[in-house]
Amino acid sequence: MNAGRHLLSRVWTELGADPRLIRDVHAASIPVPLPSRLSTGDLAWASVAAVVCAAQGDAATLDPHRIAAAYRSDRFLTIDGTAPPVWSPFSGFWRTVDGWVRTHGNYAHHAAGLRSALLLDTTAGADQVRDALAVRPSSVAVAAITAAGGLAVPVLLEDPDVDAMLRSRPLLDVRRIDSPTAPPRRAAASTGRPLDGIRVLDLTRVIAGPVCTRTLAVLGADVLRIDPPHLPEPGWQHFDTGHGKRTALLDARSAHMHDLLSAADVVVLGYRPDALDRLGLAPGDLTERYPGLLVARLSAWGAEHPRRAGFDSLVQAESGIAWIESPDGDRPGALPAQALDHSAGYLLAAAVITLIRRRAEEGGSWQVQTSLRRVAAELLGMPRRPEPAAEVPFDPAHHVAHFDVAGQTLVTAAPAIPGFDFAAPRPWGEDQPRW
Repeated sequence: MNAGRHLLSRVWTELGADPRLIRDVHAASIPVPLPSRLSTGDLAWASVAAVVCAAQGDAATLDPHRIAAAYRSDRFLTIDGTAPPVWSPFSGFWRTVDGWVRTHGNYAHHAAGLRSALLLDTTAGADQVRDALAVRPSSVAVAAITAAGGLAVPVLLEDPDVDAMLRSRPLLDVRRIDSPTAPPRRAAASTGRPLDGIRVLDLTRVIAGPVCTRTLAVLGADVLRIDPPHLPEPGWQHFDTGHGKRTALLDARSAHMHDLLSAADVVVLGYRPDALDRLGLAPGDLTERYPGLLVARLSAWGAEHPRRAGFDSLVQAESGIAWIESPDGDRPGALPAQALDHSAGYLLAAAVITLIRRRAEEGGSWQVQTSLRRVAAELLGMPRRPEPAAEVPFDPAHHVAHFDVAGQTLVTAAPAIPGFDFAAPRPWGEDQPRW
């Protein structure tokens, strides 16, 4: 059985979904063109196919080139004809005395933590960071950067035992909680788009969570994204994944958050588990307080590491993916897309769609969670090839969408899901926090 088809079958079993919906699904006639040594294309195909089967019951029309474009959406994004700077100069691989580290400094506070840990002033640039890291052992550098509020991990070789242990657990961990007093919740629409009428509260940021909620929005859900007022989002980042959502600013401790949660059908969480615990937004707290709610949570490292922040690039580096994808055996490499993020987002969206249906049939409250590290373990257990396939050229004009957003001309990747079109993103934070 093809690796992508095998993964789709296992995900379907974990979700308790109707097996008839994937009975006639076959793998793509051509591979998804995401060249790598690992089975990145198969992972991408299975993740998107799970959404399509959950929503429509037919993955036969999936376009491998369109999936690849969606996974590489940051490469297609332009604002007024210009590609925005996707990576900060403080995000990347750096040599140390005994190896390599990977840092993430796209957010200003993480870049500040990096400089502070390396005893650099606030005007220091990438060259000074390079020089400072070059004289430090990896473990010392990572510990100092983490303690100062920055983000860094060592670039490690894979550990097959750790990955096997992670794969022994569900990729999508689904739990039903009895809620005999739960008020009626909306079911998916029987006509129109599959999620018409479903309210989704989006408490996520940075690719994986926003991809999940963007997918729910294109399928008809009323998605309201809430961000904390003190943590600005880069405008380009929201434009890349904000399609079809309203977006507002609200302190999670506000009493108004209760009004939003009590009227939501689904809440999607994407912040560190310990931060959610402090705010009373842990899945268990939410399903206890709001019976019948469906709570979908993703994190970088999993619930067993509640205090660790992270991003796709950091998980690739620490899990061993960076060395497997090394271009020359001397320097670490990366997957051809932020595939852990995108796959986690699509898989979680497939779970939400399926569990909305199961909730209507079985009642109760529902929780589902996954992590980028768990997705990485899945990828590391799939077949490999000695060298990446060659890049496959294709015309991007057939795989992008065009919008006007507040007077700005925006070009983004088109939906990976056939038969649906994105609505334009809204300017970040400019809507009211209400349904």
